[in-house]
Amino acid sequence: MNRNTIMTSKFKWQVTLVWLALMIGFIWFIAKFDLDMAYVWEKLPFLAGLHLSPDGFIQGVPLTIYVCVIAMLASVILGLLAALGRLSLNPLAYGISTFYTSFFRGTPLLLQVLLIYQGLPQIGPIPTAIPSGIIALALCYGAYLSEIFRSAIVAIPRGQWEAAMALGLKKHQTFLKVILPQSMKVAIPPGMAMFIAMLKDSSLVSVMGLWEIMFLAQSYGRSAYRYMEMLITAAVIYWILSFLLELIQARLEKVFHGGKTR
Repeated sequence: MNRNTIMTSKFKWQVTLVWLALMIGFIWFIAKFDLDMAYVWEKLPFLAGLHLSPDGFIQGVPLTIYVCVIAMLASVILGLLAALGRLSLNPLAYGISTFYTSFFRGTPLLLQVLLIYQGLPQIGPIPTAIPSGIIALALCYGAYLSEIFRSAIVAIPRGQWEAAMALGLKKHQTFLKVILPQSMKVAIPPGMAMFIAMLKDSSLVSVMGLWEIMFLAQSYGRSAYRYMEMLITAAVIYWILSFLLELIQARLEKVFHGGKTR
C-alpha cells in the first residue's frame, strides 16, 4: 500500500468521523423538539409513497421523483437548445434564446408555476397540475442550464473545432462527437447542482394541490397540529433524495473523467 493510498484512506476516515459527529449533533438538536415519533411513523408511509392517493395515483416521494425526472429531461433539452441559440449568429435564434433565459431566470419560480397553471387557461389550454408543474420546472431550470451548457461549450479550445474540421468532420459531427462529450465534463457538477435545486424547488408545485412530499407534510401537520414532526420528516426525505443525486453526480464524474474525481 503506497503513501497516497494510506493518505486517501486516512482522509476518508477523518471525513466519516466528522459526518458522524455532525449527525449526532443534528439528532440531539431534533430530540430537543419533543416530537411525537408515533405520529411520524404513522404518516411516514404516506410521505414515502407506499400508499396511493385517494384518486388512485402515486403520491409523496414517487410523485416528486416522477415530476422531477421528466422536468430534468425536458430542461436538459431546453437548456442545450437555448445554449446553442446564445452561440448562434442567427438573430432570431439569439433573440429567442436571450429572451427566454432572461425572463425565466429573472422571475420567481412560484410566479412561473402560477402563471402556467392559472394563465394558460386564459388563452385556451387547460393544463392539469402535474403537467403545469413539470412545464414550470423545465422552463425555469432549462434557462439556468443553458448558461451552464454555454459556458461549458465555450470552455473547449477553438483548436478542437479546427482539428476536427481538418480531419473532414462536418460542423454538426464535430459538435456531437468532439465538443459535446468534452463539454459535459465541465457541465456535470453545476448541472447536477441544478437538479438538486430542482428537487427541492419541486415543493413549490404543492400550491397546485399536487400530493407530493411537501403538500402531504403540510396537510398531515395541519390536521393534527404536528407541524414540526411533518416538516422535519419532509426535510429528511428531501435530504436523502438529494444525497442520492450527489452519489449519481460522483458516479457520472468518474465516468466522464476516466475514474478520477477530486
